[in-house]
Amino acid sequence: MTEPADSIEAVETFREAAELNLDDPIRKGSQLIFPDYGQLVVTGDLHGHRRNFEKLVRYSGLRTAAARFVVLQELIHEDVQAIDQTDMSHELLLAAARWKCEFPDQVFFLQSNHEVAQITGKAIVKAGRPVLEDFVAGIKVTYGGKAAPQVYEAIETFIESLPLAARTPNDVFVSHSLPSAREMDRFDPSVLNRRITREDLDDGPAARFLWGRRHAPELIERLAEMLDVNWFVLGHQPEPMGYRRLDDRTLVLASDHGHGAFLPIDLTKPVTMDDLVAGVRKIASVA
Repeated sequence: MTEPADSIEAVETFREAAELNLDDPIRKGSQLIFPDYGQLVVTGDLHGHRRNFEKLVRYSGLRTAAARFVVLQELIHEDVQAIDQTDMSHELLLAAARWKCEFPDQVFFLQSNHEVAQITGKAIVKAGRPVLEDFVAGIKVTYGGKAAPQVYEAIETFIESLPLAARTPNDVFVSHSLPSAREMDRFDPSVLNRRITREDLDDGPAARFLWGRRHAPELIERLAEMLDVNWFVLGHQPEPMGYRRLDDRTLVLASDHGHGAFLPIDLTKPVTMDDLVAGVRKIASVA
């Protein structure tokens, strides 16, 4: 019989990564403000796709690229291949937390709706599966019923520590999503300037950032003015080819399948939406 994995190491890693997330020198409130040097590598949703994550780690080469930064999002709730297969995406979450602990000034995260749903209990169904319950089941498989609650509690602490958005010096705003049209009347952008709470994530202003899709160009224009940015890079929306230009200001990335993509952004010079689209790379192209 296989022995359960080391729950103590997992708990310590998630807690250390959470502290690093909250104390990041470039974090202001609930957003990351990147410097005007180096390169930022932005991913879309990863959803437990370990092979794509491993390729991104190889591409990033953080040990020898001190001026490269990485932003990851939506790591949990993988697409399983069979109805009786267990969701083991907590393993990717732990691998990413370890990466943060190893390179605290280069690895960053964005808050995402699946992570928030997991800790607030907002039900999500994928392909007929109740993913919140499947995620917990995977933790129990790995750590055993006795240690699983402690690991899950540490995961909750880690998820609560994630920032909502990132800004670059060349006016790119990176977030999992943006408020939908029907949420705009309740949206308070000042949430970006303070530390967010569980209540903010449950049904408060932070939650408005995590669920919107199919934003009309006029809404994007309104948000660009409100947030004082030019370009948006988002996740959240399924994109079969890994990316899609939605309009003159918005690019969507998806990193959770064989056509998954990522975006390196040069932080040292001005960019246009054409530049951003041209810079998209397929994860499969990484050796």
